Amino acid sequence: MSDWGPVFVAVVLFVVLTPGLLFKIPGRNRFVEFGSFQTGAAPIVVHSILYFALISIFLLAVGVHVYIG
Repeated sequence: MSDWGPVFVAVVLFVVLTPGLLFKIPGRNRFVEFGSFQTGAAPIVVHSILYFALISIFLLAVGVHVYIG
């Protein structure tokens, strides 16, 4: 049986934490901007750190497992 948990967690976090798609930290005019569809260097760094932190928590600490087949 294959463990698809890490794949699902990584894809969902990647889509949710894409800078500018749903939200952007830091924004141009505010700390958080929603749905701006624009990005820069600072938001990319912040979202990369958030992605690493959340994927570490979900995969190592929580241990998400999804077995298919």
